[in-house]
Amino acid sequence: MTAMERYTGTPKLMVPAFGLGVVGLVLTAVGFFMNPEATSFSYLLGFTYWVGISVAALIMLAIFHTAKAKWLIVLRRTMETMAIAVPVFAVLFLGLIPALKYLYPWFPGSPLLANIHGVELEHLAHKQHGYLNPTFFAIRQVIYFAVWIFVSTRLHGWSTKQDEAGGLDLTVKQRRFSPGALPFLGLTITFAAFDWLMSLTPMWQSTIYGVYYFSGSFLAAFCVLLLATVNAQGKDLYGSVVKTSHYHNLGKLMLAFTAFWAYIAFSQFLLVWIANIPEEAPFYGLRMFGPWRPLSIALFWLHFVLPFFTLLSRKLKEQPRKLAVVGVYLLLIHAVDLYWLIWPAFSGEAGPTFHWTLITAWVGVGGVAVGYALMRARGRYTLPVKDPYIAESLRYVQP
Repeated sequence: MTAMERYTGTPKLMVPAFGLGVVGLVLTAVGFFMNPEATSFSYLLGFTYWVGISVAALIMLAIFHTAKAKWLIVLRRTMETMAIAVPVFAVLFLGLIPALKYLYPWFPGSPLLANIHGVELEHLAHKQHGYLNPTFFAIRQVIYFAVWIFVSTRLHGWSTKQDEAGGLDLTVKQRRFSPGALPFLGLTITFAAFDWLMSLTPMWQSTIYGVYYFSGSFLAAFCVLLLATVNAQGKDLYGSVVKTSHYHNLGKLMLAFTAFWAYIAFSQFLLVWIANIPEEAPFYGLRMFGPWRPLSIALFWLHFVLPFFTLLSRKLKEQPRKLAVVGVYLLLIHAVDLYWLIWPAFSGEAGPTFHWTLITAWVGVGGVAVGYALMRARGRYTLPVKDPYIAESLRYVQP
């Protein structure tokens, strides 16, 4: 392996990321005073988009440690950097607090409560109040972020310490710790999806909603990992030692999670459609009929059919730049998917609408998160230089 020094950071990336993030958040705050309802939903979309990618990176990092995968070691530091950004999302979550009453009908003082009547109101007041109340909601958020921060800090700390100490002991610690952490990570992101997204329509429930959310987040996380690797070229950056076989594996994972997202989406739709329960059917009724129908059909073709058949090509998966184009496309489609989940709770039967804070919130949250991740990467090697299996990872050849 070519001698590699620590990454000292570059203002060309970090400063513009933070700058765009701050500008985006300031404009979003202005938008909140002008139109609090639309801006609240915009910020929720931007927040859940980026935090989902960070937590998904943390989960797949724990999965690869559990599986003792060696081929991925050369890419692992980027995954750790994506995951270590979780603390900044704990701060960005504070931006949701003034928006809660505009997002959730169950929140005290919410103007959305006026749209719930009769049996639905009674059900919300008596049967769901034990779970959907501000105090318990706040407690759950603390638990989610505490788990994510603890696990990400632990894995990142052991990994970077190994850059100095070397040896097998720290690898063993990561591999022993990760299987125990996985259930907590899976449960927290599932219940976070329930809290942040599913409770926008509290009368509707789906037990696989959390899986739907993190399947899309997993796909987006692999796309971010791919784009970071393709662009990590130059002095002291790991991209120059990544082989075609690594890119091919990333392409296969993108293909796998494209199919997995479609499987979960169809499973959820099929179960709700067959059961035809009055509390559940309206969720898809709103999206499958009327002005939301074209977007629902487009998601099937653009989120599954097109990328699935595109990623079947082995030749494409072995060409990093072309694969990166697919990655950018999937990241955009993931945003559309979240829009499809969130925005109908705001615009309802009026159909898809646009508010400028959709852009500012997405850029604001993303810019700050990316800038923070780059800041945490400064002073570190861009790959685990003393991992005992790094040589095997660098020699990896696709079977």
